[in-house]
Amino acid sequence: MKILIEDLTFDAIIGILPQERTTPQRVRIECIIDYRYSDGNFINYADVAHHIEHSVQHNRFQLIEEALESLSSTLKIEFPLIQTLTLTLRKPDILANCSVGLSNVFHY
Repeated sequence: MKILIEDLTFDAIIGILPQERTTPQRVRIECIIDYRYSDGNFINYADVAHHIEHSVQHNRFQLIEEALESLSSTLKIEFPLIQTLTLTLRKPDILANCSVGLSNVFHY
């Protein structure tokens, strides 16, 4: 099975610039989870979305890389059925003429 979470959007403190450390900015997250569904064992996508938002908002990361690595670790602990996790984190408002971000695929 594949869970798709698209355009999960919320405000968070993330970045290294002075204004990014004090003023929350909009972030957008995409998440793809591959897992093996069997005998009623499933991953609740609402719980995944909540975990992502809560983690990013409360950890106040400096680098997107740190946020992705942390999310990878905590999602795997919280949802052990995950086999492959693709995370993309974008900051759509930091540059005037584009959206920037990072993406990574984690295999377990």
